Amino acid sequence: MTATHLVKRFVVSLWPLGPRRSEDDWATSHLLEGEIALWGRMSRQDRRHSAAVARRVERHLGETATRPVIAAALMHDVGKVDSHLGTFLRVVATLSAEVAGRETAELWVRSSGVTRRIGLYLKHPEIGGDLLDMAGADPLTSTWAREHHLPPDQWSIDPEVAAALSAADDD
Repeated sequence: MTATHLVKRFVVSLWPLGPRRSEDDWATSHLLEGEIALWGRMSRQDRRHSAAVARRVERHLGETATRPVIAAALMHDVGKVDSHLGTFLRVVATLSAEVAGRETAELWVRSSGVTRRIGLYLKHPEIGGDLLDMAGADPLTSTWAREHHLPPDQWSIDPEVAAALSAADDD
């Protein structure tokens, strides 16, 4: 992610509202029962962001945007629910990863307090994939949650779908 993207995401995340009711209804119409339960645990800002990502994916892919693909866009950040971090501590977590490296998240998760929560936030892709697997999500949906921060050469889902999901998240 570029610095410009991160600054834009920060500013947008300061607005505390979730998606409009119509957007929330549209989103949940694309989710399975277990995914809906997870969707409800996501912060208002994360749901708003994810609904916007899903709409961009839908526009880009058209009819090839199947239910699991839309769900992947909606649920890609679901692993953040376990960290319970607000906007400012998410910034701290992102900067900490830049300084200490993302691999330190494994050590931080074994800690306590804010350090543990930062570690959980940094591990949100893996945590999200596991949560989605346990919720009965389609494999594409849980795989994208795990892979959405990996470089393209490490994506295991259809490259066109993965590129659309990634591009929509970067807008």
